Order: sequence, then structure tokens, then C-alpha cells
Amino acid sequence: MQPRHETLADAVVVGGGPAGLMAAIYLARFRRSVRLIDAGQSRIEKIPRSHNYPGFADGISGAQVRDMLRVQLHNYPVRVLETFVERAERAPDAFRLESQEGPIAGKRLLLATGVTDIPPAMPHVRAALDAGVLRYCPVCDAYEVIGKTVGVYADGRAGVAEAIYLRHFSADIMLFMAQGGPGLAPEERRRLADAGIRWNDAPVEAIRRHGERIELMHAGARTLCDTLYCALGLTVHSQLAQALGASVDETGYVEIDAHHATNVPGLYAAGDVSSGLNQIAVAMGGAAIAASAIHRELGPDWSRRTGA
Repeated sequence: MQPRHETLADAVVVGGGPAGLMAAIYLARFRRSVRLIDAGQSRIEKIPRSHNYPGFADGISGAQVRDMLRVQLHNYPVRVLETFVERAERAPDAFRLESQEGPIAGKRLLLATGVTDIPPAMPHVRAALDAGVLRYCPVCDAYEVIGKTVGVYADGRAGVAEAIYLRHFSADIMLFMAQGGPGLAPEERRRLADAGIRWNDAPVEAIRRHGERIELMHAGARTLCDTLYCALGLTVHSQLAQALGASVDETGYVEIDAHHATNVPGLYAAGDVSSGLNQIAVAMGGAAIAASAIHRELGPDWSRRTGA
């Protein structure tokens, strides 16, 4: 990457979800020059309604949360670039990023690049997700399925753990393995049986919304559930962090300390890309911690005048 004459910001934030937006707001209120890079692919856009977000007794959609944060951000002189980061490197004085809009540089870099849920490779899935009958996060919304008929769709051991987790909320749980019952080991079958959880031995051929429920087709038969949880895992977007030398755990989450700093000096991570609980409130709290740490690390700017 060749040297450029781009303006050097105090901080660059990559990611336009709750963590990235919150970090940019905090940094701007600390009177820091900020660049926010938003590729418009935040996971929050796919949340039809969250009941864990503070202050909204009847719940709120993910898109509404994002839009409120964007409106709040517009009160401050943050430059928002709607683009993708293609490369990044750490220079002695800054982090330098190449994007589709050109070079971007900052003294500190905060990655809030998030994760993506792996969906079933079938048509009609998005319609079921938008209707709230297909879900990805039992931590977020298992309360809403108390006493209902709940399915879990998986292709590995994580599905067994998720079904057992959901058993706390409903006595009517059925596990559907993508490849059918042969995907379950004898020990896994024993754990499911001990928990009173049923499983289907046939491979799943189709998943689609059926009115206010969700339908699974398997070996010419069908099963209707009130809700289906998909437990196919996540893609953690930690490529930039790894390219800069940051440590990640065995699942790809960026490892951070109590201040959300990585092992790379000046590089921070917040939100779902970093190790921890994948929740909106947690992401925003982590962003506040990271932004505060960045502000302290940069130190006071004596060139500023009061009111300027």
C-alpha cells in the first residue's frame, strides 16, 4: 500500500451496526475526528422485533434501532462513508485502509464488523425470518416461545445444545438435522431423550412459512412448528482484524481485553465480532468502553479552544 495524503482522523470505525454507530457517537462527543465506514450489511437489519432492547416494552425492530442511532449520529461532525474496506495495514503513525471510496487513515482503529448468521440453503427462508417464525437467537427471544411448538434445524452438535437450551422454555421441542437422524451420535440421542426432546430421522427437504407457523418437509411428510430456530452457526467477520495481526479464538472471534483492546496496539474491537455475548445492548456497551479507552489513549488535544 503506497503512502497517500489522506486526512488523518483520530479514529476510524469500521461497521455501521449498533456497536459501530455507538462508538462513533461517543468518540464524536469526546471531540475526536471520526470516520465511520458502513457497508450497509449489519445483522441488525434482519431482526423483526427485539424485546431485549432497553426502554421499549413492546419491542422494537432492528431497523428502527439502527435508524435511531443514525439520526443521533447526524448531530455530530462524523464523516460516514458507505463503502467496503478492501485492505488495511498498520503504519508507525496510523492505520491505513483502502476502500472503494479511496484511502482512509486514523490514529486508532475500532472494528465493529459483526457476524452473519448462516441460513438454510433453501428458498423462502427470508420470508419466514421476516415473519418471525424463523429465528436465530434463543438468548434474544426464547421468552416469546414459552409453551409453544419449537423446532431446531441444525447440521452438527450445536443443534443438540440449542435444543437442550430451548427445553427450559418449552416442553415441545423437536430437532431436525439437515442430513437426518444419522447425523446424531448415540450419546447425543441419549442427551436429547433425557431432556424429553424428540428428533426427526429424515433429512429436511424444504422450509417455508405456513401462515403464522413454519413448515418443514422431510421424506414426503411435513411437520408444523410455531417457531423454528436455525443453529447452523455464524460467519465471524474478523478478516481485517486477523490481517492486522489480532488474535482470534478457535471460532474466529477477536480476542479483547477489558477495554476492548486487541493485542495489536491501537486496534480495538466491539460488538459481535469480538468474543462475548452477541446482544444489541452488549454491543453498544462494549462500544462505549472501547471509545472511552481510545479517547484516553489519544490523550488531551491542547490545540482545541473552548467552544471550537
